[in-house]
Amino acid sequence: MAVNRALISVSNKEGIVDFAKGLSELGVEIISTGGTAKSLMDAGVNVIPISKVTGFPEMLEGRVKTLHPAIHGGILADRRKKAHLDQLTKAGYIPIDLVVVNLYPFKETVAKEGVTLDEAIEKIDIGGPTMIRSAAKNFESVAVVVNPSHYSLVLDELKSANEISRDIRLMLATEAFNHTSSYDTAIYNYLQPNKDMPVDLKLEFLKIQDLRYGENPHQKAAYYRDLTAPEHSLASAKQLHGKELSFNNILDLDAAWALACEFSVPAASIIKHTNPCGMAIGNTILEAYEDAYNTDPVSAFGSVVGLNKVVDTELAKKIAGTYVEAVIAPAFLEEAMEVLTKKEGIRLMVIGEEREPNFPMKDIRRVDGGILYQDADRDSDLREGMKVVTKTKPTEEQWEDLLFGWRVCKHVKSNSIVLAKNHTTRGVGAGQMSRVDATELAIHKADKKQLNGAALASDAFFPFRDGIDLAAKAGIKSIIQPGGSMRDEEVIKACDEQGIAMVFTGTRHFKH
Repeated sequence: MAVNRALISVSNKEGIVDFAKGLSELGVEIISTGGTAKSLMDAGVNVIPISKVTGFPEMLEGRVKTLHPAIHGGILADRRKKAHLDQLTKAGYIPIDLVVVNLYPFKETVAKEGVTLDEAIEKIDIGGPTMIRSAAKNFESVAVVVNPSHYSLVLDELKSANEISRDIRLMLATEAFNHTSSYDTAIYNYLQPNKDMPVDLKLEFLKIQDLRYGENPHQKAAYYRDLTAPEHSLASAKQLHGKELSFNNILDLDAAWALACEFSVPAASIIKHTNPCGMAIGNTILEAYEDAYNTDPVSAFGSVVGLNKVVDTELAKKIAGTYVEAVIAPAFLEEAMEVLTKKEGIRLMVIGEEREPNFPMKDIRRVDGGILYQDADRDSDLREGMKVVTKTKPTEEQWEDLLFGWRVCKHVKSNSIVLAKNHTTRGVGAGQMSRVDATELAIHKADKKQLNGAALASDAFFPFRDGIDLAAKAGIKSIIQPGGSMRDEEVIKACDEQGIAMVFTGTRHFKH
């Protein structure tokens, strides 16, 4: 397919002057509109104004300029059909072989703080999507380019073969339909009234990479980024070193980063199979990591580490002293990188900046035939609103451990129990079928010497007193749980009998 005539009308003018010059040097006649035409003419490119092609001036402040049969007839005429070409000739219209269009910056406009509805509406492109869809539909005869990164590809095709191949035209058309689809989705998501839980949920994800396999080697997998996600998110993190990320690495990195970001003070999480086997906060990030690691050094072997502060040299040496699959942090000092990159296999992920605790997110879960969509569990978990229900009241020190354990608990698979002392996890019972099993497991995993006076956090209420009796026997002196069981009085009585302070939060932290 030779290119004799091109229509150029772009909002994103990156590279457009050089591209237009390249086309002009190949003898391509260029039609253009508005600001694009001015930019090209200012750069010395010969341009035919759109009004000269249509015979009509632009109208309604530029809202109407390309909606004319001279334009759409030239784009939509199927060159394989003599009748189409005869009709063009009879009407005096010339075929358009190449359409180079991208759209008004609607997404960028509505992302600005304080943008008004009128301002947003003015950035809804009409002629642009129409030209793109026309050209993409007629890809057998016309090439359409919406992405500046493809300008060089088109020029190379024309220079080497004096035409654009069908395979390239089909690829460009497919990308064009994706461009308009994404644009319409952004408009819908902005205008629809129930933005929090829309009736018609439209999600946009862009592939980051294909993965070697999924959770298991027989499963195909790929990694996608949410196009509405903030700049500094896991999906935008850069890998600085190490082997290619696996599906399971990414899941564990997500768990590690989410838990570390629960706190604004230095915090370190150590994750195995998405569950924390160690978590701590400290005066320094090194102190936090050491305490988290000492929760369960055996389970920490082959773990993924999440850190909410910059990794320095001393911390890097500690991490390098054991086998770690991956580390995610806001940044790594150069000296720390020198230490860690000596270990070939370790994956180092930098996310760019510290994230505010409790960043608002949505949670999406796949089920057979559909999805579940909910607010992520990002409650602040503040002490206000919680209720002490026992005769024994928590000390200030106990309150700190209770609130720490409660925050960690939301990141542990249900049923879950977290034992905490001095801002450090001492034992974690995850994913058990009964709460008493989770309590037994957490106690079993702990260093028993560390449990005297420790706090216990439970993601949901205790249905019986058996878990309380186990905790008391292990030396637990304070408990935090949602409350709400039919046997709350029995559980409170068990605490009172054994001098344990208990706090009801009124909310729970199930994680399935």
